[in-house]
Amino acid sequence: MRINNYYLIQNKFVKSITMNYFSSHFKLGILGGGQLGKMLLAETRKFDIQTYVLDPSNEAPCKIACNFFVQGRLTDFDTVYNFGKLVDVLTFEIELVNLEALEKLEAEGKKVYPSPKTLKLIQNKGTQKDFYTQNKILTSNYQRFDSLEKLKSQIYNLQLPFVWK
Repeated sequence: MRINNYYLIQNKFVKSITMNYFSSHFKLGILGGGQLGKMLLAETRKFDIQTYVLDPSNEAPCKIACNFFVQGRLTDFDTVYNFGKLVDVLTFEIELVNLEALEKLEAEGKKVYPSPKTLKLIQNKGTQKDFYTQNKILTSNYQRFDSLEKLKSQIYNLQLPFVWK
């Protein structure tokens, strides 16, 4: 039981001094309102968490499942930064978000998970694969091409099937 900032624990009222992630006062922000975000929202419903979602589409799947929906561009610094100021913890379900806004929020003490450093690594799939290889993390074989022209020049040397990202 909770009264103001006090919780009833073993028949004693104890003042909360840490952030309670499972209270109606906790606000989780999600950048991107697609199917992954909707799956995350399904889990948050098991707890008493306020959910905020930012997505460019007014028809985003998350719109009907979150507490607060904000329509806006995920790549716009001001939109992402101002959205991040509304919540306690910020996460993302899509990599194409404004990295600089997340870095500023984190520098100001906002919890961003995964970190902007991790996001920077995974935004470029070639860099991500190089990281895996350098750190001996198992990954599929890959080849990097700097341009579409270089890919086309090597197309007959590639083993099928392949994916270009």
